[in-house]
Amino acid sequence: MTSGFIRKTAMALSMTLVMAAGTTGVAQAKSMDEVLAGDHRSAKNKARDVYRHPKETLEFFGLKPDLTVVEIWPGGGGWYQEILAPYLHDTGVYYSALNNPSATEGYYFKSKQKVMARLNSNDDLYGKVIITELTAPKKTDIAPAGSVDMVLSFRNFHNWQMGGVEKDVLAAIYKALKPGGIFGMTDHRSEETNGKDGYIKPSYLKAAAADAGFVLVATSEVNANPKDGHHHAKGVWTLPPTLAGDKADHDKMRAIGESDRLTYKFMKPKK
Repeated sequence: MTSGFIRKTAMALSMTLVMAAGTTGVAQAKSMDEVLAGDHRSAKNKARDVYRHPKETLEFFGLKPDLTVVEIWPGGGGWYQEILAPYLHDTGVYYSALNNPSATEGYYFKSKQKVMARLNSNDDLYGKVIITELTAPKKTDIAPAGSVDMVLSFRNFHNWQMGGVEKDVLAAIYKALKPGGIFGMTDHRSEETNGKDGYIKPSYLKAAAADAGFVLVATSEVNANPKDGHHHAKGVWTLPPTLAGDKADHDKMRAIGESDRLTYKFMKPKK
């Protein structure tokens, strides 16, 4: 493991604390605006802010720099990881819960490699990240029970549902949160989804969250996209950024933009 930072890793759900001897001296971002404008974010990623509204979304969830936060399945791209980790670096705690990090080949192996490369790239931005595992239903200890202020998930519920593990994941999130803790999430939405197109039914999400013990405290339309008609040849992946459909339709899909998304804020009851 690269020197120059403190990191707790839990690839097999065993935490290891690595103490390092100093930092690189890079100036530390102090505000969300500084993080979003930072040079560590590529121009390609910044261009997607117009669709994902990271500042408004995170403010809606109530993110503060001194909170203990878990991000579920950041993925190899780590679009939100490169925002959350620097923002929480100085006074907060940031857990990154990976899916199947013990894989030695395939998608999850490549995703882990990309995540670790990012985390090793700049100690002053990523040096205190805590890696945990969420490979439902067997490995679900994303953080010590009752220790987390906030759990965040971005466009993952449809994957949990397609894998039949949404109840296991929601239970893991509920367990990790403190009483009064927040579960904030976004995902592609459509009440007409067939369950295989990447969209989720808001009504089903609400019911599943309620069954897990959560209370829906607020919703936001910050990530809504009325141009998205929800019916595409290759599901939500027909739209940007994937553009999985016919190349002849790519300009049309770009004009629509990224998917229509719900943004929900749930709470674990205080009592």
